[in-house]
Amino acid sequence: MAKSSENAPLSELVSGLVSDVTGLLRKEIDLAKTEASEKLKQAMRGFEILIVGLVLAIGAVGVLLGALVGAIAAFLVEQGFNEASASALASLFVGVVIALIAWGLVSRGIAALRGSNLALDRTATSLRRDVETVKEKI
Repeated sequence: MAKSSENAPLSELVSGLVSDVTGLLRKEIDLAKTEASEKLKQAMRGFEILIVGLVLAIGAVGVLLGALVGAIAAFLVEQGFNEASASALASLFVGVVIALIAWGLVSRGIAALRGSNLALDRTATSLRRDVETVKEKI
């Protein structure tokens, strides 16, 4: 039969409280580890998107500058531009378009890595609840 807490000695009550708090802290540490692991995986996914975007942007600049600059420059020469001006304008146009695409991909990767996405929300909420519970018992 369980003892009533009214009849238990103070040392037993304090010992039980310490044991409860210790167990609670262990569970909170386990929760923090689990949540940190999940947030790290989420950050790695964002980092992967960022890297893929950067690699594609670099590759696209090389490929598109070769193909599109030549085609646009040829069109501009047909329209009456001299060859040097046509090449310069074509390069500028293609460079701006590729830069915009790269910016979009990089922005998306950075958004996935924002600090607010990496906060340990569940652990913080749980710790606040535990502090309130301990305060009530004391």
